[in-house]
Amino acid sequence: MAKQEPGERDGYRHFLTITTRWMDNDIYGHINNVQYYSYFDTVINRFLIEHGVLDIHAGEVIGLAVESHCNYFSSAAFPDDIEAGLRVAHLGRSSVRYEVGLFIQGRDSAVAQGHFVHVYVDRQGGQPVGIPENLRSALSILLEPA
Repeated sequence: MAKQEPGERDGYRHFLTITTRWMDNDIYGHINNVQYYSYFDTVINRFLIEHGVLDIHAGEVIGLAVESHCNYFSSAAFPDDIEAGLRVAHLGRSSVRYEVGLFIQGRDSAVAQGHFVHVYVDRQGGQPVGIPENLRSALSILLEPA
């Protein structure tokens, strides 16, 4: 398997600055791997909430994570500010593949990058549904060029 190289900042459509916390570091003095998934979740859901397409309390349609992955390239540590880059690599009928790159503020190469796949389901029944048009429109902002 070929070694993946870190992505560059210009490959992402949207950014969110995430302030690291003292508790994000592990005993080895760098951000613990589990925190990176939290950063992924934060940039995705904050984008959706800010675009008015995710009602976390009463929305009829919710996205469930069915797949996630992360590659780590270099260390980050508190008090680094992380700039989370977000894009959409695939927008299907009921699913979306979000890709996230994490950058130390001011650097162009990712310290980590990965993806989340969400399947959108009816909140009550849990069955996959088509992505609502307002959500699809917001996600299209993040689509990579063909």
